[in-house]
Amino acid sequence: MPVTVEATRAQKRRPGFKVLRVITVTIAIAASVIGGLAVLMWHRPATAALFSTVFGDRGARVERDVAFGAQPRQKLDVYRPPIGTPERDPIILFLYGGSWSSGSKDIYGFAGQALAARGFTTVVSDYRLYPEVQFPAFVEDAAAAYVWTERTLAKQCTPQRPIIIAGHSAGGHMAALLGYDRRYIQAVSPDAAPPAAIIGLAGPYTFEPTVWPSTREAFASVAATPDRPRPVTFVAPGAPPSLLLHGAADDLVALKNTRELELALKSVGTPTETAFFEGVGHIGLVLTLAPPFRWRAPTLDRMAAFASTFALTPPHVAACAGPKPRQ
Repeated sequence: MPVTVEATRAQKRRPGFKVLRVITVTIAIAASVIGGLAVLMWHRPATAALFSTVFGDRGARVERDVAFGAQPRQKLDVYRPPIGTPERDPIILFLYGGSWSSGSKDIYGFAGQALAARGFTTVVSDYRLYPEVQFPAFVEDAAAAYVWTERTLAKQCTPQRPIIIAGHSAGGHMAALLGYDRRYIQAVSPDAAPPAAIIGLAGPYTFEPTVWPSTREAFASVAATPDRPRPVTFVAPGAPPSLLLHGAADDLVALKNTRELELALKSVGTPTETAFFEGVGHIGLVLTLAPPFRWRAPTLDRMAAFASTFALTPPHVAACAGPKPRQ
């Protein structure tokens, strides 16, 4: 012990030690300030959309407010890779969370920007919310956004580009339902190709929304069939490969949702990757897609690596003609 103490004292006498300590404290304070600002913005709808402007990646070519239906909230934004960034074959449809009762594509521009910066054309879609609608209307909207994506973007290439559905929280729940219960997409377009893969970020895949106090009313339409809105119910052979990510410090969506879905998928032979990130909470998980928070968890790296495995062989997206978004 004396040797250790003396070594520590000697280390503290070094000029570099004080500099290192100042840098460490400065970084910690800056991270706390940025994190606090992000949370403050996140919980104030009037300013939450500023998050992408302040913290998002730069350079994505964006087409905003594209209608995929007649209702005001049936609109989406398309994020294409920045000029000079090679575009990858897979397209990602991103569905945000908000307990099926809140949220906006404008808030989640940072997700589209992050994935576009990695070379993926990304669609961030709105959908109708409770109390305007109940389940399954918001899932049906997500299915309609998927079919729009296939018809407008994926089929511009031959063979058509694969579509990966990703989602956080309630969006992860809907992504999983679209992937494992194919009736939603087929109801919109019977000949639509199924999603190539699913990426779920802290989704409530196994909980029972028809009895949970905060979601009971939004799912009252299926109270007599409580398994209908549970994605794990529909896992069967042939389910799309899945990447399931969760913050280990999540105190909103229990970790068992990811663990139980993982077991169900693996039991039917579906390729499944799972990761739990220490010290990351529920909102914190999706925030790690933004540049200032990527040090907390490799969420974007895992998503990009997983999505890249679904590239066509040989890659040919650069040779495909398609509509170009406005700058």
